[in-house]
Amino acid sequence: MSKFSASLRKPFLAGSLAAILLVALAGCSGAKENTNESSAASQSPAPSTAASQSASPDQKPATGGTFTYARPASVTSFDLHNQITANNAFAIDKIFEPLVAFDSDGKIVDWLAKSHEISADGLTYTFVLRDGLKFSNGKDVTAEDAVFSIQRHLKVGGPLEISAKIDSLTAQDNQTLVIKLKEAYTPFLSELSNFSNGVIPKDFGGVTEEEFFKNPVGTGPFVVKKWDPAGDLTFVKNANYWQEGKPYIDELVYKLVTDDNQAINQLKAGEVDAIESVALQNANELKQGSDTTVLTNGSWITEQLFFNTLDEHFSDIHVRRALALALDRNGLTNAVTFGFGKAANSLLPPAIPYNTNDTIKALNFDTNAAKEELAKSKFPKGFSTKLLIASGNSSRAQEAQIIQAAGKAIGIDIQIESVELATFRDRFFKYNFSAMINSGQADSPDANSIIAFQTDPDGFSKSYWTHYTNDEVTKLLHEGQTTLDGDKRAEVYANLQQILADEVPYIPLYYPDILIGARSSVDGLKVLPNNSIRFEDVHVKG
Repeated sequence: MSKFSASLRKPFLAGSLAAILLVALAGCSGAKENTNESSAASQSPAPSTAASQSASPDQKPATGGTFTYARPASVTSFDLHNQITANNAFAIDKIFEPLVAFDSDGKIVDWLAKSHEISADGLTYTFVLRDGLKFSNGKDVTAEDAVFSIQRHLKVGGPLEISAKIDSLTAQDNQTLVIKLKEAYTPFLSELSNFSNGVIPKDFGGVTEEEFFKNPVGTGPFVVKKWDPAGDLTFVKNANYWQEGKPYIDELVYKLVTDDNQAINQLKAGEVDAIESVALQNANELKQGSDTTVLTNGSWITEQLFFNTLDEHFSDIHVRRALALALDRNGLTNAVTFGFGKAANSLLPPAIPYNTNDTIKALNFDTNAAKEELAKSKFPKGFSTKLLIASGNSSRAQEAQIIQAAGKAIGIDIQIESVELATFRDRFFKYNFSAMINSGQADSPDANSIIAFQTDPDGFSKSYWTHYTNDEVTKLLHEGQTTLDGDKRAEVYANLQQILADEVPYIPLYYPDILIGARSSVDGLKVLPNNSIRFEDVHVKG
């Protein structure tokens, strides 16, 4: 499911969250390649050559030292089953790791599992853990730990709940986990790669849940050293990490920098080694700088304008369609992304299988048609409304102004509400908004990851807080989950995306490239398509 993008999460990215997110999005590079043809790996997108910075094969990586990463929001929780926003998800995935993961190309790979098998009927999944796996406290990782982790996730549910109908979970021996489903669920392997399906010690290692998540124990490359939920977070390397010799750095610091311009300045000054939130207008400047660079990757993110369909104005489909027609998405994309994004017609990002961006019949820019559509609504003479955005993001501020101008052209007065990020989250969690700008982000390389989060009226987010409900969409959502990969599944998602384009509970604006700013001296960063980064290979030259 989608988790929030950097402004939220995964969605929540996100989605991924995105959905998702990102993000996640959210929601999260490669070990042993998965050769099972039934997995989403067979449909992974082409690799991005800029997804990582790597040292020469003949160059021995430097070890030790502290790597400082600027992020726009602090980490508030490590509870992997109850979290989805990017600020938490991309810290959780440094502590906890899943049985399978995805690499920088979006390909599913074995991770804590050294191998996996899926039965011909798609009902039985068998995972064999790597030899010698240990938690960060030195205790062995067993199949019983994996069973406990999934059971706890099933019990909690949470924003990235396991949707597959699980019949049984069995630890056949210390290394072998068998999961049997009641019915086939095509996205299952992909969803197991979510950060929310990381493995934790059975019974929380003998402490309470509250104690455990204050001092989490996992298999990831890092361990929490110092944590301020309202400020910075310091990790230290996990001495028991299963990838021998990694991570190369001794410490990883997540530094809270809430303003994107401040982050840029700190990167230029060498106060931080990399930044998560790069304002699109600054990307070329960093790319051409003598001491800075930009890493990019095709993302699982869709920037969107969301409507609260409980609002008296946006419950009217003609109002939503009118704004979609009034908005020049190509112009907005060109103005905001500086070449680091593509205008969106469809909910699904191009890097996710079954995207229909180039074939869908979208409500393209037509001011006269927009006025005609508004005339069909309950508010033919227009109305006043508010657009909620998070402060500190110059791209979102510019998007809001463009949307405001589009509304004005057809008689809709849009007032922009720019609020601090925590307030922004609280507002839309409570449906206390009329419209908002956010990103949907997939958490895993399957169409369901973002579609379920944004179309399920009974799900955690109630169709990404839009409360959009359409029985045909819900029917198609479930068909997509149970239909095997291929032409029939593609048809399901094409129909679903067309309905969303017609009824516009949200307007896809553009698909942004993931942009990570870094010092030129940095090597080994691996950028994932959900906007997370793998730090186990990172080191600083010299």
